[in-house]
Amino acid sequence: MIKFWSRLRFIFTFRKSLPFAKEYFTSREVTISKKILPIFIIMVYSIFPMDFIPDYLILFGVLDDTAVAAFIFQLMVKMAPPHLAAKYSLLTDK
Repeated sequence: MIKFWSRLRFIFTFRKSLPFAKEYFTSREVTISKKILPIFIIMVYSIFPMDFIPDYLILFGVLDDTAVAAFIFQLMVKMAPPHLAAKYSLLTDK
């Protein structure tokens, strides 16, 4: 239940996380493989969008896409160096 609330909070604070994403992809401390994995997941999801809820249901249709974005971003936070996640206050329960 705690993960649900942290993901819901992430949805409403996503734009604050964009500077972290920029630094994540430009940092020399993050290996190339850790940079490629989130991009690969996004590309696969874009090519094969497995929607559990159809997008024509406006608000509800976007929820599964948002959940995938939250999953990818949480993966990036876990793979980032601890000081980078701490810099942007993105440390999550592991």
